[in-house]
Amino acid sequence: MAKRLGFAVATVGMLISAIPLHAHHAFTAEFDTKKPVKLRGTVAKVEMVNPHSWIYVDVKNEDGTTTQWMLEAGSPNVLIRRGFTKTSLPKGTEVIFEGFQAKDGSSRANGRDITFPDGKKLFIGSTGTEGPPEETKK
Repeated sequence: MAKRLGFAVATVGMLISAIPLHAHHAFTAEFDTKKPVKLRGTVAKVEMVNPHSWIYVDVKNEDGTTTQWMLEAGSPNVLIRRGFTKTSLPKGTEVIFEGFQAKDGSSRANGRDITFPDGKKLFIGSTGTEGPPEETKK
């Protein structure tokens, strides 16, 4: 009986370890400090999920087309402590965001600041990232 129980526990442990996990990454692994972005657009969606929240912003290009940018923000807990909730940015709100573009050149950025229509600015970055020091941020 003890052998069967041990075998069952070992089998379950191996099955659980095979489940893929979403690894937390360092800033420098995905984003480039030499590619700062500052864009104006309208909020399409806000996802407050761990380990990072995501803010989707539709940005009009010079040719009239629209590109949706994905902004990685701090964890929901960090943002909530700063006064930011999922309802802070209703769909359609025009914002200016600043951050650093993904190394692969995609429309994805590590968000630093969002400026609201009333001029209020909110830091949306993660705490303790390997991002650029304060003096290089705009």
